[in-house]
Amino acid sequence: MFHTASAQQIKNGLVTDVYFERTQEILKAKNLNKEVRAEFIAKGFPSNWSWAVFAGVEELAVLLKELPVDVRLMKEGTIFHPWEPVMEIHGKYLDFGRYETALLGLICQASGVATMAARCRKAAGDKAVISFGARRMHPAIAPMVERNAYVGGCDGVAVGLGAHLAGQEPVGTMPHALVLIMGDTIEATKAFHEVIEAKVGLISLIDTFNDEKFEAINVAKAMGKDLFAIRLDTPGSRRGDFLKIMEEVRWELDLRGFGHVKIFVSGGINEYQILKFNPMADGYGVGTAISNAPVVDFSMDIVEIEGKPLAKRGKRSGSKKVLRCSKCFKNTVVPAQAEVPICECGGQNEDLLSIFVEKGKIKESLPTAQAIRRYVLHQLDKVSLDDTFKEINYPAASGQGINQKFS
Repeated sequence: MFHTASAQQIKNGLVTDVYFERTQEILKAKNLNKEVRAEFIAKGFPSNWSWAVFAGVEELAVLLKELPVDVRLMKEGTIFHPWEPVMEIHGKYLDFGRYETALLGLICQASGVATMAARCRKAAGDKAVISFGARRMHPAIAPMVERNAYVGGCDGVAVGLGAHLAGQEPVGTMPHALVLIMGDTIEATKAFHEVIEAKVGLISLIDTFNDEKFEAINVAKAMGKDLFAIRLDTPGSRRGDFLKIMEEVRWELDLRGFGHVKIFVSGGINEYQILKFNPMADGYGVGTAISNAPVVDFSMDIVEIEGKPLAKRGKRSGSKKVLRCSKCFKNTVVPAQAEVPICECGGQNEDLLSIFVEKGKIKESLPTAQAIRRYVLHQLDKVSLDDTFKEINYPAASGQGINQKFS
């Protein structure tokens, strides 16, 4: 058997830290089952991120719909900041406490993957970004990784089951294995063109045997207008100045009338390299940076017991609203009972936390992956990669369109 938990084992609460099991045992023995509110919050982000994308809600729903609790949460795909609660659970502690490990796990990794995909999307602008990283993860979670890469902003994903979850067709180019077995880049490219259906764009991998410039020229001459793009996956040990290599390839292709041939790059790509390569590259295959993205370090903290605000040191007690101004995109955290103020810019605020579950029943229909992705892209217009998060905005103490896709 694979070393993974089944869906039923997760629902049965078997994937949990042992101290939650012991807590449950103690509370049952003492006949204590208090009504609590618990919020899910990230106190900071990895790698100096100033924002993150909330993801994993579709899987949360599978677990939450069977628990007798009330849940408020942000819509999947919402961009949020440190110290802003993304979810709140209200119910008897013993009805959900043992699921803390699973609930956190479902959103921590999904949000990390979606955030890194969004960062790559933001860096690339209208250039294509494809998720190539499934091979770096346990295959049991590859579909989850690919779906969240897509909702975070990738144009496509490579693994069939992940693409199915996203409502998309899988996309990709050709591997070095094909070129090596065929024995020649041109022969491999011709074989791909002859066998694979025409709707799949012809992208030739040109760095297996020979110099990138000359291989690009040879393939372009052989395939002509049928060639959509060439892919550079040059190993780091052979790259030198990778941008200069791309510049040279672009020059030589344009000089010979192959301006229609795009340049697609892969191999160790992240958001910062995308920014560097944008002047020459038309698209990116991003692997480990997305699939092995750092998790968003959410924690679940009790903030209210039996209707009274109570939280551990370092936490603000009580239920909260997270308000977002529709005009300036500023977020503000206020007590749940507070009036919704007009933003200081004059714009209208709305609470990002809405009722999702009532007594174990899902109150909202789940959006499609495409709808979540559109929501993420809309918000990306409002943020940047280099803005610096300084401090959560508490009130005073008084109460893009994608024009080009690779197939």
